[in-house]
Amino acid sequence: MGKLSYKRIYQCEECLSSLGRVHHRALFGGYSLSIDDTVFAMVAHGELYLRVCEESAVYDTSKPQRLLTLNKRGRPVSLNYYLVDDGLWQDQSLLLRMSTIALRGAQNEKLQRCNAQRMRNLPNITFQLELLLSEAGIHDLDTLRGLGAATAWCRLRSIRKDLSMNVLFALEGAILGMHAAIIPLQRRQHLQEWAEMLMEKTKIMPAEE
Repeated sequence: MGKLSYKRIYQCEECLSSLGRVHHRALFGGYSLSIDDTVFAMVAHGELYLRVCEESAVYDTSKPQRLLTLNKRGRPVSLNYYLVDDGLWQDQSLLLRMSTIALRGAQNEKLQRCNAQRMRNLPNITFQLELLLSEAGIHDLDTLRGLGAATAWCRLRSIRKDLSMNVLFALEGAILGMHAAIIPLQRRQHLQEWAEMLMEKTKIMPAEE
């Protein structure tokens, strides 16, 4: 089975070379194919599967697309990749076009995910606060969530000693996906009491917004 898959991978590398250098790596019992770190296809059981996207959905409406199914931890998992059948293999120009669509679709989804992670797109995060977060090494939502609002606020205060408590609420709201003014009262009071205790210990009074 591995020999069949490698044969197909080499075939893909050759016929899709105009799109860029195709890289492969083992994934879920099959092999992912990527160009410039963007996965757009899979090879499994000696067959090529292209990533499904809106444009590819109209490729052949006369028959349902056969999606890739692999075993993950002993359980079948259906992935968002459709089989490249013999008819598509025989039409190399169409195969190249469909592969281009799959690659562009994967790149667009990747870009959308990156944009969604930008701090500036979160509630309460101004351009100035985004710059301060970046200076503190907090560049995305996952990092902010991992730290939590309190720890992130402490990190920011190590850069700007006069940082107001309102920034703490802004960070909490960003994590929760809501405006700072509608943070649940109990949580807001807990943060306020914690921040006041911390500022009392450090002898720094909260700055006016």
